[in-house]
Amino acid sequence: MRTPDPEPIPEPGETPNPAWLSDIELARVRERLPLLYVEAIPVRVDGLGVVTEIGVLLRATALGEMTRTIVSGRVLYGETVREALFRHLEKDLGPMAFPLLPASPVPFQVAEYFPIPGMGPYTDERQHAVSLVFVVPVTGTCEPRQDALEITWMPPEEAASSDIVDDMEGGRGALLKALVSSLGRL
Repeated sequence: MRTPDPEPIPEPGETPNPAWLSDIELARVRERLPLLYVEAIPVRVDGLGVVTEIGVLLRATALGEMTRTIVSGRVLYGETVREALFRHLEKDLGPMAFPLLPASPVPFQVAEYFPIPGMGPYTDERQHAVSLVFVVPVTGTCEPRQDALEITWMPPEEAASSDIVDDMEGGRGALLKALVSSLGRL
């Protein structure tokens, strides 16, 4: 949820996409309303659908600190949850990731982010946000783009280790632990 969406560049004679907010408009909205996000925990599965690896992104913050996170981003006005999920997976993992979106997109978990630490397990100092969190099998080659530097694939037990969980931004380590626990591997 720290990844800003790039401003689209309109073609000559074309009006900008009304689904995008300027930085000023977005700041005003963030002060008044919770925003809807999607997040995806990329996984590799075997032939039986058992999760064998969990993918965690490595990013650099604006302050130059390295942090771990998962795929995340806003749902745009007029965009379906499925479209937003696919857009952010492609943006963060690259076009050859080949995510397998479920036939009926039902989130694994709903995470509520607050700007004030201590109001819940998840924080985002910029805003109050509600995120639909999905577990998405990925079958292709991941080449992170945008501000993601790399993706690290690890066994579920390692993804839930304190070394990884404590390094996750905004409390997202709790999402990894919840996933590994739901797999019966915690």
